[in-house]
Amino acid sequence: MVRPPFTLPIPGALWGPYPENPEPWFELPTTHRWLKRLEGRLDRRNTPKANHDFIARLRQREAEWQMRPEHERNKALHRLRGTLRRDGLPPHALIEALACATDQARHTLGVTAYDVQLIGARIVLEGGLAEMATGEGKTLTVALAAACGALAGMPVHVMTANDYLVVRDATTFTDYYGALGLRVGTITASSTPDERRAAYACDITYCTGKELVFDYLRDSTVRQHALLRWHTDQLLNGQQATLLRGLCMGIIDEADSILIDEARVPLILSQAAANPDEGAYLRQALALARGLKNPADFLLEPHQHRAILTPGGCDRIERAAGWLGKSWRSRSHRETMVSQALAALHLFARDRDYLVSAEGVHIIDPTTGRLAPGRAWSQGLHQLIELKEGCPLTQPATPLTSITYQRFFPRYVRLGGLSGTLVESADELEEIYGLRVTPVPLRKPSQRRYFPTRLYRDQEALWAAVAERIRQLQAAGRPVLVGTESVADSEALSSVLVASGISHLVLNARHDAQEADIVGKAGTGGRVTVATNMAGRGTDIVLSDEIASLGGLHVINCQLNKARRIDRQLIGRCARQGDPGSVETWLSADNKLLQHNCPAPLVRWLNEHTPVAGGIGLRCLLAVLQYRSELQERVLRRRLLKQDSLLDKKLAFGSRAA
Repeated sequence: MVRPPFTLPIPGALWGPYPENPEPWFELPTTHRWLKRLEGRLDRRNTPKANHDFIARLRQREAEWQMRPEHERNKALHRLRGTLRRDGLPPHALIEALACATDQARHTLGVTAYDVQLIGARIVLEGGLAEMATGEGKTLTVALAAACGALAGMPVHVMTANDYLVVRDATTFTDYYGALGLRVGTITASSTPDERRAAYACDITYCTGKELVFDYLRDSTVRQHALLRWHTDQLLNGQQATLLRGLCMGIIDEADSILIDEARVPLILSQAAANPDEGAYLRQALALARGLKNPADFLLEPHQHRAILTPGGCDRIERAAGWLGKSWRSRSHRETMVSQALAALHLFARDRDYLVSAEGVHIIDPTTGRLAPGRAWSQGLHQLIELKEGCPLTQPATPLTSITYQRFFPRYVRLGGLSGTLVESADELEEIYGLRVTPVPLRKPSQRRYFPTRLYRDQEALWAAVAERIRQLQAAGRPVLVGTESVADSEALSSVLVASGISHLVLNARHDAQEADIVGKAGTGGRVTVATNMAGRGTDIVLSDEIASLGGLHVINCQLNKARRIDRQLIGRCARQGDPGSVETWLSADNKLLQHNCPAPLVRWLNEHTPVAGGIGLRCLLAVLQYRSELQERVLRRRLLKQDSLLDKKLAFGSRAA
């Protein structure tokens, strides 16, 4: 079907009851994708001069909206909605919509949108990704873009990092959206099907990416029948069988976390599959794995979280499993299950990869450091870890359908987003999703100060040095935020601080319910906060004038993440919006990334010559290690997407989730 150039995806006669991108980016021919990327490179809409002209025109239209009396403003809003539905969002209409949304924010919220927020909103509405530094006001930017999209008639999905931010942001802007004649709904993990359907029926829906994808998968199981019945259902009772109204417009907050960090995580819709013999089978696999020795019987690949049996190991388990019954006769099945058990024993660590509570085993998201409720490892791995920790076994499930973020998000007809750390992944985001990254300039010049990087022999020496550094900063009245790699690291440092008599707060997956409160107070004078890479994304750290005069928040980064931008997220917690602040990176030579990626002679040299302070050589070494890790992860994501596409073609389906 040929549609007018600025036609917006709205459920109805033109787009159908469930609008979805008819040509997802990953299904376009290679030549077509390259031409699109070249077109983006030649786009001149985000040059400094173009941004200046855009802001000047928008402020002029905003001033005209301000001069209108209340009753005329309402009439103009009604006319604007009709115009947007008819003409879409060409440049002149987009400026008018943003001027209206900005004027209403001043009236309802009492805030004046900054120029950088308006530039970011335009980038999102034009189907791009805006990199806005932390503290520049991304939450309001998202609200402005969502309001404009909804005024044009598109159902808008706003995806945030967690359920807390979903409820907080939706509640904050409920009155604002209401003043524009828009309804807002929320989806959280506890929402019932009826609550979800009602929320998706609103003009704007706040949710997490995970909840949205699972609702899309649920829709996929009924869509073939639902679409046939759609018109009848609408006429008879006004309710359709599907939850969503299609994938019309999506806005992703913290886009790098979803589109890059979680790109390879399969989201699997499954149903319970009771198997009374499953527990005994898994216990036998764990017993067999405990009888094997490294490296004679198996080798470990920590980066892949995979154990590989050697020929000797295969022979050994074949002999040992001979008396266990017919379930162990299949060689491939036997070796796969024992390999999973070896991974559970040797590659997944408590307080690093998961937490154990009275309810069972809870996965820790490796990127955010938060618990991932509802997530479980597949192919028996989760149950094997439960047995390893002595927890009750959860019931295994049978997959119904699955999808990854890489294949889901290109299905949106209009998609945009923003984050504080996107530039490092710009090429991949454009290659995989067709989304171009545009940096938004800072509102005020940065006052962040960087201190030399330090490397210590081991964690014991590192934590002792960090404690002494904290004591010095605390004596000067400055707040300190220390970033650690895992729950275990944060608690090890906490023990050292307790022994040193230094009062502090800990933020990790055990305390995620208090995240916003802990981070919000991290800028208080003399406050010490020890955090994993949760680091409170989405929550502002406010500094008083007194703290700013002392130098602001000081960040000690004790992480060496697989991606440079994740370190940048922690560093971005200080020196926001022109405030002063400082940061230094302190690491131990037994860091996992250093140990696994450095040549053995270099590792020995580092162990012999620590502590090492500063130096261009050390900084270059760390940058190279992270770049290599980023490249490896990128190759794996591209490989997974290619495998999924080939599988779909072989099965002759449009998609695995369809």
